[in-house]
Amino acid sequence: MEARRYRMVVASGLDYVTTGARVDQQLRNWLAQPPKAYDIHAFAEGRNEIARGVTLDHDATTAAAGAYGRWRLREKTPNGTWQTTVVIRQVADGPIWVHLDVEHVPDDPDVMPNAAKTPRLAKGLLGVLDARDSLADVTAMPQVVEGDDVDAVIDELCDGARRLPIVVASTPHGADFDTWLEQTIDPLVRPLAGIAVLYILTPDAEARFNRRLDYHRVYGGGVRTYLPGVDPAWPADGQRHRVMSRRLIIEKPHQARRILAQLPQNMAARLPLPAALDSVPVMRARARDAVGSTELERLRDENNALHEILEEAGREQRVRADEIRDLKRELSKAGDNEAQFIVDYDEQYAELHKAKLHVLALQRRLAGFIAAEEAYALAVDSDDDPATFEELLGRIGDMPHVHFTGSRKLTLELDAQAYGSSWVRMAWDAVLALRDFADAAAEGRAGCDFKQWCSDAPSGVHTISPRKIVRDESKSVKAKAAWRRERTFPVPEQVNADSQIFMGAHLRIGGGNTVAPRLHYYDGHSPDHGIFIGYIGPHLSNTLT
Repeated sequence: MEARRYRMVVASGLDYVTTGARVDQQLRNWLAQPPKAYDIHAFAEGRNEIARGVTLDHDATTAAAGAYGRWRLREKTPNGTWQTTVVIRQVADGPIWVHLDVEHVPDDPDVMPNAAKTPRLAKGLLGVLDARDSLADVTAMPQVVEGDDVDAVIDELCDGARRLPIVVASTPHGADFDTWLEQTIDPLVRPLAGIAVLYILTPDAEARFNRRLDYHRVYGGGVRTYLPGVDPAWPADGQRHRVMSRRLIIEKPHQARRILAQLPQNMAARLPLPAALDSVPVMRARARDAVGSTELERLRDENNALHEILEEAGREQRVRADEIRDLKRELSKAGDNEAQFIVDYDEQYAELHKAKLHVLALQRRLAGFIAAEEAYALAVDSDDDPATFEELLGRIGDMPHVHFTGSRKLTLELDAQAYGSSWVRMAWDAVLALRDFADAAAEGRAGCDFKQWCSDAPSGVHTISPRKIVRDESKSVKAKAAWRRERTFPVPEQVNADSQIFMGAHLRIGGGNTVAPRLHYYDGHSPDHGIFIGYIGPHLSNTLT
């Protein structure tokens, strides 16, 4: 489920009264300034009409169970309502939470809500609240990390109590630090205000940082997103924390900005609220005071106001029902992925065990030929394998019998959705296997489809487990027109006169979250035209999604 709301949750470093006063002032400034320019004089307790189609509600409570203040702005548009909610909350001596939420509520329940952008209000609040996420300061723009600050930043990275991801930028070798920060990094991370902790390392700090975090380094102008709970001593943990290359940042800044923002946005929208915020009661809008001069007019005003409240409650109910439905779908996918992981683990463990026995036998034979040094030398990982889906697509272009005809945009977005590089590795293994099969088919050495080839392939060629290959979609998927269209991808006219063809054959190239990427391909004319890959991206719609 792609996040469509903006949600900021931070702790204020100020006392409750000061926090409330500053939130109030920032909200007034935001409402009064263009492009809104609303009448802030109407900013008072209760339900207020501050512009045509714009209402502002406010409530506050101080009791033994804690205190909260809440402001809710509702702006009517032709296709729905934009709702902005700000809450401050403290329970007992706990932290003072500040919660900013922006979402679109369509009038039509069948229409998808518009995605909320990072509001200017978030930057304003961060500038006056001394906002924090556990040990870390939350700022709207990147904080510069000097050499002496590295240890404190590492403590924040390893802090299991933090909620937000930490985004750390490095500087290219030889680049001017201030220019790189102002012209490249500042625009890149601007959408992350309030949903991530932002840092940029000076060259001195970068060297020290990478010495301390050998498995979690960032360098060469790259940007890395660190999830909560970094374990510096565990090499495998480095795979959880995504790296964005300098090349993508420089060559495609708008795409890089969108990809970098996806993970923090999704985390912010899906992460449960702190218990204190979650206990704030639902806001109940109050009817406006009747202003009619006669009893009938007053009753009519009250009736209209009550109808408005009921419609508002209905819209809110539909939004929450949609959220619950999406979460249930994600839960179903997660359960399906878990079952698949068990199967994959058993299969991979069996393959690993077999490979270890084979290597051990070869080592003993080599040692018998007085080649012990060569027999037990460690193999070095190849640096030639692609590290991103962008590089992978570039490599496919060099293969004479494998053709990618799908959407590059959808494939490249996997770079932001993956945890680690396992998806790229699995996809690359699949592409290499497809390449070797297509080459063999072109030479008349295949005589079967791709799945059968992987089951019976000769030694010395790339293959993948046949269990990862599905020859065709289920009858239910093929019978539904919308799902069939999703799996129909471009091919040349010489392959199909319609310049597109249904690609039911697909490979499982990853799991680990609800994306569960797949590679759809067509090998029906492989001896003549090669293999066509029509899609590399998130799992398409089916009976489980």
